[in-house]
Amino acid sequence: MAKKEDRQQFILHEVRMHSRILLTDIATLLNVSIDTVRRDIKELDEQGKLKKVHGGAISIGFHYSNDAVKDIYAFENKAKIAQKAVALIEPKSVVLISGGTTNLELVKHLPPKLSATFFTPSLPVAIELMAHSNIEVIFIGGKLSRDAQITVGGSALNTLSEIKVDICFMGTGYLDPTNGLTEFDWEVVQMKKAMINASKKIVSLSISEKLNSTQRYKICEIQAINTLITELDPNAEILASYKEENITIL
Repeated sequence: MAKKEDRQQFILHEVRMHSRILLTDIATLLNVSIDTVRRDIKELDEQGKLKKVHGGAISIGFHYSNDAVKDIYAFENKAKIAQKAVALIEPKSVVLISGGTTNLELVKHLPPKLSATFFTPSLPVAIELMAHSNIEVIFIGGKLSRDAQITVGGSALNTLSEIKVDICFMGTGYLDPTNGLTEFDWEVVQMKKAMINASKKIVSLSISEKLNSTQRYKICEIQAINTLITELDPNAEILASYKEENITIL
């Protein structure tokens, strides 16, 4: 069994990279009991290093009440991704954007004069969009997931079934050339599937550390993604297998 200090460092890295983790996944990865992971997460929560939630934990930087840059994992890389992504938004276009710290960074990088319509199920993203006077913000309402901080359920899915947007910026948890885009939260998976169906073009935003990772529930095959944006040079070796799937790499 790994030492407690090593376990907790691993837990902190995982939660900061993915924003949310499950007790069961961490226990499997560390080959320890769920009770051991639960105790570690409780200690880390008490130290203010993460936020304990039912069945797992979320990162401090992901929690909307804390917007300090220092608490956002890989902030500089996410800012690079945001700058690349903003260039894809045409004036007067209709955009759909999911949640997550990278998408939040994208919204912060929007040009002040950009005029466009944004749909989002993400409460933090919607609030940030409100700071842009030329952006029309349409919040996709429904039951709010406390952990994911997006709306889920029938009402939100119904709204998504009635729209077709020009471009969708999809926050990425786990991406792999063979297994496609995956997640561990079933309700979030259903939302992201509906977002894909509501969009003409899908853009996946992902720090390179999340590439070649997979989770239990599939959102879509890799071919459903039109463009992949990372902080890397598009010719980086790790991106070759994605290029082979005819995905545009930025």
